[in-house]
Amino acid sequence: MKVGVIGAGTMGSGIAQTFAQCDKVEKVFLCDIKQEFADGGLAKIKKNLDRSVSKGKMEQADADKILAKFTTGLSDICVDVDLVVEAALENMEAKKALFAQLDTQITNEKCILATNTSSLSITEIGNGIKHPVIGMHFFNPAPVMKLIEVIAGINTPAETVEAIKELSKDLGKTPVQVNEGPGFVVNRLLVPMINEAVTVYQEGIADVEGIDNAMKLGCNHPMGPLELADVVGIDVCLAIMDTLYRETGDNRYRACTLLRKMVRGKMLGVKTGCGFYNYADGNKVPNNLR
Repeated sequence: MKVGVIGAGTMGSGIAQTFAQCDKVEKVFLCDIKQEFADGGLAKIKKNLDRSVSKGKMEQADADKILAKFTTGLSDICVDVDLVVEAALENMEAKKALFAQLDTQITNEKCILATNTSSLSITEIGNGIKHPVIGMHFFNPAPVMKLIEVIAGINTPAETVEAIKELSKDLGKTPVQVNEGPGFVVNRLLVPMINEAVTVYQEGIADVEGIDNAMKLGCNHPMGPLELADVVGIDVCLAIMDTLYRETGDNRYRACTLLRKMVRGKMLGVKTGCGFYNYADGNKVPNNLR
């Protein structure tokens, strides 16, 4: 099996690594809008594998075998793949333009087109596309997290859903079949909770560490909601809340104003080194945003 992954950022590189670690996958094409971005994604994968080898979790020969499966480049190298997984920007128009190009100019007629969108409509992304389109939502870090949400749009063939569920199992994951709905399952439940935690902080009810410790110790969560927001990305949380609000019109999904202000200020969490916590010099220190 040959797989193309478009988007070589944190999620895209993690998804590509997950496929490359599967014995049933012989080639992985890691793509981005610039060659340097794709090469950067492969460098992240190599770093992850080197870490696993140094910790004794993997043999060097196995790491070399995984890396040998990769080719990097632009999306037009996906001409002869069986599956494309898109993990690019969480923007509907950008995704639709990419899928139209894949559909008409790049992929073969048997290729399945999948998107790793965390909240956008599969039906809308696949509107006018001749290839079967499906949601294949991985979670960060993709090589570690066991869940894949398999999301069917209104036009997704049943056989495509079953094929992706079986492939998910081959990857060592547990697929959960989801009918399309705003935010699907995990983000429909999780991100509004994060949004409410941000509101609690904004209202001065508790500080950052207090909120996180309350949920870890009181609800047995492995990570507090504000810590998790930093890991997910403040911009991603805002985008999901905006999608939920736009799709439902329900005020309970209105994004907290502090989320929007943080995105405007490029305080996006771990990926920018500053969010609800500061991550300078490898340390994690609560931020004062009020």
